[in-house]
Amino acid sequence: MIIRFLNKIKHFFFQNRLAHSAVAFSFQITHEGWDVNLDREVLHLVWQSGIRSWKKKVARFGNSIHNGVYPGHYRYLFLLVGVATAIHFNGYNVPLNLTNRLLHLLPGSSLLWQMVACVLTSLFYWLTAIYMLRYILKLLLMYKGWMYESRARSSQVSLKTKIWFSLVKIFSGWNTPKLYSYQGSLPRLPLPPLPNTMQRYLRSVKPLLPDNEYKRMEKLADEFQNGIGKKLQWYLVLKSWWATNYVSDWWEEYVYLRGRSPLMINSNFYGIDALFMHHTKNQAARAASSIYSLLVFRRLIERQELEPIRIQGVVPLCSWQYERTFNTTRIPGIETDKICHWSDSNHIIVYHKGRYFKVIIYKGRILKPCELQVQMQQILDDTSAPLPLEDKVAVLTAGERTHWAQIRRKHFNRGVNKVSLDAIEKAAFFVTLDDFPYEFDMSIPSKLDNYGRALLHGKGYDRWFDKSFTLCIGENGRIGFNAEHTWADAAVMSHVWEWVMTSEVWEHRADAPIVAHCLEYLITDELENRFDDDGNTIGKPEVTPPTPVRLNWDLKEIKEAIDASLKVANGLINDIGLRIFVHNNYGKGFMKTCGISPDAYIQMALQLAYYRDAGKFCLTYEATMTRLYKEGRTETLRPLSIESAAWVKSMENSNITLDEKVKLLKEACKRHQTGYQDAMSGNGIDRHLFCLYVVSKYLEVDSPFLKEVLSEPWRLSTSQTPHGQTTRLDLKKHPNCISAGGGFGPVADDGYGVSYIVAGEDLIFFHISNKKSCPTTIC
Repeated sequence: MIIRFLNKIKHFFFQNRLAHSAVAFSFQITHEGWDVNLDREVLHLVWQSGIRSWKKKVARFGNSIHNGVYPGHYRYLFLLVGVATAIHFNGYNVPLNLTNRLLHLLPGSSLLWQMVACVLTSLFYWLTAIYMLRYILKLLLMYKGWMYESRARSSQVSLKTKIWFSLVKIFSGWNTPKLYSYQGSLPRLPLPPLPNTMQRYLRSVKPLLPDNEYKRMEKLADEFQNGIGKKLQWYLVLKSWWATNYVSDWWEEYVYLRGRSPLMINSNFYGIDALFMHHTKNQAARAASSIYSLLVFRRLIERQELEPIRIQGVVPLCSWQYERTFNTTRIPGIETDKICHWSDSNHIIVYHKGRYFKVIIYKGRILKPCELQVQMQQILDDTSAPLPLEDKVAVLTAGERTHWAQIRRKHFNRGVNKVSLDAIEKAAFFVTLDDFPYEFDMSIPSKLDNYGRALLHGKGYDRWFDKSFTLCIGENGRIGFNAEHTWADAAVMSHVWEWVMTSEVWEHRADAPIVAHCLEYLITDELENRFDDDGNTIGKPEVTPPTPVRLNWDLKEIKEAIDASLKVANGLINDIGLRIFVHNNYGKGFMKTCGISPDAYIQMALQLAYYRDAGKFCLTYEATMTRLYKEGRTETLRPLSIESAAWVKSMENSNITLDEKVKLLKEACKRHQTGYQDAMSGNGIDRHLFCLYVVSKYLEVDSPFLKEVLSEPWRLSTSQTPHGQTTRLDLKKHPNCISAGGGFGPVADDGYGVSYIVAGEDLIFFHISNKKSCPTTIC
């Protein structure tokens, strides 16, 4: 009986190739005893994995010390020890006579204990100085007056702001900051006073409401402010002091994780390749190059060697969102999902023609592009057919979340399905090698539209929408990504994508600090292409890369579940409209000559376009960041204002002179800029109201005002894709090395999703989405 049971276990582990690669030995029981066979290759992989894990632990420990004492440095501790020791042994007293006081507390006064007292004295002064520096830096970073000043010319910056910038530079230290060095010095997101938020809200909705409706809203706001609002605000005050950020955890939980609708189109967003640069048409080579760039970026995050983003090279932005860029998956739940992040992963998952492959990306080091290309080519050359329903299993991640959670719990908790699902969810990221090209032709706009649709939703079953992001490679070598939104905002993924775009024309040496290499690049100004004349990656493999291994599945019991999710996914795909416009008549160069912010200029154009299309105004959403504060994410900027409405109406009135229209436009843009600055400074409207609503739900109290505010649809949801966040490449000299931006689905069924990227002095990309089923919207 025992022998039969053990043999069943052995048969279970070795019935497929994936399971075979997951263990380092095999065994069987015979009449002669135990027969044990060791797999040296797998044992070597286990050994290398352990070595890599310990290296990371050591690096993280060192980084923790560096970040914990930043802007100080431990070298100053050694200097203080030397100074304190010299003072003490020359018969002088250090300040506060601390060394002698410590000697009275120590067991003895021998030479050894005197040295201990000197070290402890130095440690005390060192830590005191560090915390004073960090506290002063935090106080300096709380000041946001600099944002409200024009920085177009040095003469327009006040003396106060110039002094402030100088102080921030001084107290930021002279050491090279690591990714998380500034986290301890960033201030908390301030909680706006309730009356201020109410005043801003009423001002923002005035253009939307008739006079009688506006008076009713004023009454509701007044009742709320002087009633239950005071109690709700008091709870938020407590949270703002206790929690690191009073918004971010609730925003992630209630806006993202508790959403039960499909992620595809509704939540996930996409990004497109640099359209004016086509490095290679070799799909395997481009995939290998992009994968390598992402793995180097991951290593920079793990080692914290990635330089934190600083506005004008001085004011730091919060970096906490970078931690979950890789090795991260959104796990479905019955009522709420959760984000799972693993500290390490030595593989990626590649999907091609309905098959899933586990690809090892390390062999003592990160595999080079030429070695990764071998693996990608092996997958492309594989002619095996998908297992039954294997090609459609990813559609479960595109359907309703509760449905996916139920199926996952019942059918993916054991056997080969669990092994394969674990491999996907614990992968560094997901890769799709599509069997069709991503095309771009200025003379055929529909090709770019199809490019965007391929990245936004694909076929509905060829992207793993739960992963932090899916890297997509077209048959012709163009690339893109589809990203899950919970783990971070688009600005972080844009930074990742900017790295990938620039890496293919500028090779980053992974063993060199990023800042030093940036300086080297700026001096030499030379570009290095990663591909040869035949489109293959440069170089020859130095090691034999591990062969990709097919994942195994047993899906016959969930055919109906897959069909149900496929029906939902196809419904969403058939209903989404997407157009990508390339505007190259003029760009930010002309806008700046008008003395107008490019973002404000475009937002005013969108207001005018919507008004002319719909004959009315709508509530408009523009995302802006709050990463000037610790764990900050986004805030809502409301582009529709009293001033913008006045300008739009003037454009429809032929009796108003051109000079008056220009004046109204500038006033509207100035108002927009102020709103942008308020939102970034923590004085926004919508996150505050959202948190008040969450507190009201916890307290089980109803607020007619909050209920009405939170139910208002965002019919025009907009976002600008940031670029040029790093100094890796001079985009003025090499303007083609920039992504065409990305997009997302509409927030409201009767609205538009509008994303844009100001890609150059004379180039803007617009990504506009809508629901085809809505008769009032059209792309």
